[in-house]
Amino acid sequence: MGVSTYTDEYTSPVLPARIFKASILDSHNLMPRLLPNAIKSVKFIKGDGDTGSVKQINFVGGFAKHQIDEIDEKAFTYKYTLIEGIGISDKIEKVSYDVKFESSPNGGTISKMTTTIYTHGDFEIKEEELKAGKEKVLGLYKVVEAYLIKNPDAYV
Repeated sequence: MGVSTYTDEYTSPVLPARIFKASILDSHNLMPRLLPNAIKSVKFIKGDGDTGSVKQINFVGGFAKHQIDEIDEKAFTYKYTLIEGIGISDKIEKVSYDVKFESSPNGGTISKMTTTIYTHGDFEIKEEELKAGKEKVLGLYKVVEAYLIKNPDAYV
């Protein structure tokens, strides 16, 4: 098994608590509303959002299942693993994510995400595939951020 790990960091003018509530705690409700052309629904198929829960994201072109490994509402941390669906293949066993939202010096948020990809055999992810994945994640954060800026009373 091969293992590839990379870390990304994004900044936002929105407070960590609001981003955490919107993008993590209420993502199953908010994401289908914000991205109806991409995300049909998000449903918990095991649990209700706590550690050990499994949620299924139903995209227009498929699905993905995420297992929640750890969630800490006070520290604004979230760890989950992509276990099935889009992104999993005969070459990729699973993908784990470790997300942390921290206060930035300017009053906003620094979002840090460590992604670990577990591959079958000696398969290596190409740089352009990693870049495409990073851009999708950044796009999701930007959609949530724009919503929160436009709606200052949401998720306070």
